[in-house]
Amino acid sequence: MDATTIVTPQFAVTSALEPADFAEAARRGYKAIVSNLPDGEHPGQLAAREEAVLAWRAGLQFRHVPASKHEVFTDAVVEGMADALAGLDGPVLAHCKSGTRSLIVWAAASARSQPVSCVLDTLRAAGQDLDFLQDDLEAQADRRRWLGTSAALDCDCDTAKVVPLAVAAA
Repeated sequence: MDATTIVTPQFAVTSALEPADFAEAARRGYKAIVSNLPDGEHPGQLAAREEAVLAWRAGLQFRHVPASKHEVFTDAVVEGMADALAGLDGPVLAHCKSGTRSLIVWAAASARSQPVSCVLDTLRAAGQDLDFLQDDLEAQADRRRWLGTSAALDCDCDTAKVVPLAVAAA
């Protein structure tokens, strides 16, 4: 397993996984894997079905939320990530080819329930400067769903300041 970026105590990202990395992830205390790597994107990569088996053998939960580079802000991917993280025990390790897409999808999902400034602060604290995505993340905030924040999406923000759209419209 290459370098891992710990974003929050319940969420981290890394690059594409090899078969031995699943047991290593379990050894490090992860409870679940999310793959954001579309099947067949790169020669020799593990397919989601293979990853699911390897995760199961290592005692890990697994979800596949494929995100091509041009789909990271689509509702299918962002809501898929939020739903996957809501249903998994943490800490969760997400991966794609380099880890960057997984960071972006996490940020987009987090921006739907927390202030964008806090999401960006959380990324900066993890050593990741994604400020160039602020406008894209603000657009995600405009699609806010009030479902609560799963532990893996929690930036430890003061969400009392966030007003759900359904309440704001009432």
